[in-house]
Amino acid sequence: MTKYGLRARILAYTIIPTLIIGILLAGYFSVSRYQQLEESLIRQGVNVIEPLALASELALTSRNREALNRLLSNIHRNNSPLVKSIALFDVEGRLLVTSNYHRDFDTMRLPENMPIPRITLVETGTDGIILRSPVVTDGTHMDSAWEEVSATPIGYIAMQLTNDSAMLIHYQDSFFAGLIVLLGVSLSALFGIRLIKGVSQPITDMVSAVYKIREGRLDTRVNGEFTGEMEMLKNGINAMAKSLSEYHDEMQQNIDQATSDLRETLEQIEIQNIELDMAKKRAQEAARVKTEFLANMSHELRTPLNGVIGFARQLQKTRLTSNQLDYLKTIEKSAQNLLGIINDILDFSKLEAGKLKMEQIPFSLRDTLQEVMTLLAPSAHDKGLELSLRVDAAVHDSMIGDPLRLQQVLTNLVGNAIKFTEQGNVDVRVDARPAAQPDKTALRIHVQDTGIGISDSQRRQLFQAFNQADSSISRRYGGTGLGLVITQKLVHQMAGDIELYSELGSGSVFSFTLELNRASLPLAEPLPLNELHDKTVLYLEEDNFSRRATTALLREWGVQVLHELSGGRRRLCPAGLWPQYPAQRDGAGYPPTKRT
Repeated sequence: MTKYGLRARILAYTIIPTLIIGILLAGYFSVSRYQQLEESLIRQGVNVIEPLALASELALTSRNREALNRLLSNIHRNNSPLVKSIALFDVEGRLLVTSNYHRDFDTMRLPENMPIPRITLVETGTDGIILRSPVVTDGTHMDSAWEEVSATPIGYIAMQLTNDSAMLIHYQDSFFAGLIVLLGVSLSALFGIRLIKGVSQPITDMVSAVYKIREGRLDTRVNGEFTGEMEMLKNGINAMAKSLSEYHDEMQQNIDQATSDLRETLEQIEIQNIELDMAKKRAQEAARVKTEFLANMSHELRTPLNGVIGFARQLQKTRLTSNQLDYLKTIEKSAQNLLGIINDILDFSKLEAGKLKMEQIPFSLRDTLQEVMTLLAPSAHDKGLELSLRVDAAVHDSMIGDPLRLQQVLTNLVGNAIKFTEQGNVDVRVDARPAAQPDKTALRIHVQDTGIGISDSQRRQLFQAFNQADSSISRRYGGTGLGLVITQKLVHQMAGDIELYSELGSGSVFSFTLELNRASLPLAEPLPLNELHDKTVLYLEEDNFSRRATTALLREWGVQVLHELSGGRRRLCPAGLWPQYPAQRDGAGYPPTKRT
């Protein structure tokens, strides 16, 4: 049940209302009775003091102290249960006569600057009830005006009443009121207990039966003769217990059948798990053998290929006919392509096996990027392409990371851009981004080309192993389709991500982010830039990106660029790609990219 049981609720609902009503009635009766007693006491005091004031007028006028003393003493003695003290004061507030001497008459005397009252005043305080009635005279002079013929106060009588008898009666009445309230509460408790026996005990028996049914003893039934709703509740509980017993028997049969079926299924699953475990072990062993085979074969193949490439170059230095020289160049180029494929397969197998570890060594970022651009510049110039690099001045140069893998990523992206671009530009831009920690540097590197571009449907299979955007590309341009897969895995292993934006027939932009630690010491010798400070250079360049990159570098060195050629050869890059990018350090203005 809830916080308070049914027994407590019944007792509370029967006793508390009776108790509250009884206390309210007894309190109202006691207060009303006390007020009546106080009013009766005041009336008796008024009935005593006003005749006494009239009787004291003659003696006070004649200054007969003995008569006043006898009068006050007789009145006090005749009303001793009521009167505590009587005092007579003159007009100036001086005490003339008293019936009961005590030291403090200030409580009976009128306050200063307060005139003698014309009627009897009543004052109730902690010391009792004090009545003050004026003593007036009707004596007039013959020469007095008609308006002056009136009662003139010549003093006043103060009477202090005691309320002991009234309080005694009040206490008696309060005692009887309390007895009546106690009697009412007792009768309510008696009726409540009688109601509990008729309601609470059957409910307790039913609750006990419900708990037994809940514990699983479904043969439990509620017995006894009840009336009204209790009989209906008993029949409902017994019917519920009977239904539960029938459902339990049926469910037990279903459970037994399901257990039997499950046991058979578990046996089959156990057999399948054993077979899957054996197949997993065979697959792992096959993968290990494949990895070892690829590693061994890659090393075994690269040794003779390096020999073929080396001797082909040596043969080119001898006297050869034009056809022989052409054959040797073809042999060297084919060997170089085969060596690149073998290196890609070896890197892919290491990445798949999780055995490729990233180094953490200090390196110069600009030197590392420049080495890649220098290595790939001949292939770009052979196709008549403009290859440019721009590093933002805010990019820190001394870094800690794996420069070899960074060069591999950039080489794959720039090499693909050169391979799939017939005319135009291949541009690389490095921007600084806000880093999560002050000792780190966040970079975003963009590789843009004006090549064949990639459609949305082809982009879905671009980062899959041994796949290219178009099956004809492998026949036209060559390659295994592993370059971008290896690039993506390397970027992810360096805690970065790579994105692609492309339009078919208009070019592509590959962007990837890196976050590297800063080196504490500079790794490159400072350039002698003092001699270039405040020098002026007239610079002419038709290519937009190259002009911006070179101009930014010159200004970074402190050189003033006098003139930049804004016209010239129009780039083949689409209007929606790089030419509209503003040169901002935060990288704003780049087109939306699709995360891969």
